[in-house]
Amino acid sequence: MRVSFLALSAGLILASLPVASDAQRADNDILPASVALQKQGEAAQHQGNLDAAVDYYESALAADPRNRSAIIALAQVARAQGLPGKAIGLYREALLLEPNDLTALTGQGEALADKGAVEIAREKLADAQRVCRGECPQVAALERAISAAGETKRVVAADAVAPKPAVTTTASSQN
Repeated sequence: MRVSFLALSAGLILASLPVASDAQRADNDILPASVALQKQGEAAQHQGNLDAAVDYYESALAADPRNRSAIIALAQVARAQGLPGKAIGLYREALLLEPNDLTALTGQGEALADKGAVEIAREKLADAQRVCRGECPQVAALERAISAAGETKRVVAADAVAPKPAVTTTASSQN
């Protein structure tokens, strides 16, 4: 009697423990709550309410941090708000989840071009061309952004610009 009670208790305990398959989900298996919040963010973004869109996208990421689409959407909003540095970091997060995500690669390249880092943007363009072997509108958009940024912006290191000394004379020093 005692042994069967212990065996039954041990069996119940073991049956209630999670198994490895419960803990692991596929990379593309995003929680439905996260997807729903992302869709609300998209609706707010289309209405022009970027602050509400950011709130929804961040909530979607809190529900499921692997929601790469929400990260990319958040990066796109950051670019629309004129925050290319923030967008670059968000695209980097998306690329950590999927290094060959064409939208994240080209988006990061465009944000780099916005910031004036044209050479690094060209590296992203090469990566995007490697991923997309045909005609891709994202790659074409990145090419246009790089050419536009190359004409207007140029990142110069502080060491490369020598300050010009300003010499002023005052009335008291001429006496």
